[in-house]
Amino acid sequence: MAQFIKIYADKPNEAAIAKVVKVLKDGGLVIYPTDTVYGLGCDITNTKALERIAKIKGIKLDKANFSFICHDLSNLSDYVKQIDTATFKLLKRALPGPYTFILPGNNNLPKEFKKKTTVGIRVPDNAIALEIVRQLGNPIVSTSIHDDDDVIEYTTDPELIFEKWQNLVDLVIDGGYGDNVGSTIIDLSGDEPIVVREGKGSLDIL
Repeated sequence: MAQFIKIYADKPNEAAIAKVVKVLKDGGLVIYPTDTVYGLGCDITNTKALERIAKIKGIKLDKANFSFICHDLSNLSDYVKQIDTATFKLLKRALPGPYTFILPGNNNLPKEFKKKTTVGIRVPDNAIALEIVRQLGNPIVSTSIHDDDDVIEYTTDPELIFEKWQNLVDLVIDGGYGDNVGSTIIDLSGDEPIVVREGKGSLDIL
């Protein structure tokens, strides 16, 4: 059964974050808050953990469209081809924030994603998520938690999330109520920005 940890977003407790990071480093799956909906994540470098997430989502790992949660834009060059100044300025304007940007991937992508030409990058405006990634030292791979309910697409109450997911993951963070609107997804891998999904993030940044 998963651990259930309360962490306050305005002042994340260092020891609690360290506990989350240890679970990730040990190959565990973690449910954590973002600036939009709650996410399911694991260490980007751990193949077994990546396979577990793909299995839960019912997809093949090499077909999965997971986002990479980064602490800031300094991780970009690790996974993304060199981008032009206009694209970088757009990212600087929007992040941290409720956006997922699809960018051209480079040859350093983890081996599980080698077949992919693009990668979704996310820098959420949420101190808990950012602190986890900072302490971990590399991005986490993430996917939103969808609800089976036809009316509610995302569960916002961490206690209900824990109830539902406690036997599938290793740790659930209670970071307060989540949002029920996903991130705005913008594809920047071509010549012009393409809005894939309008979500919480305003399109005024374009």
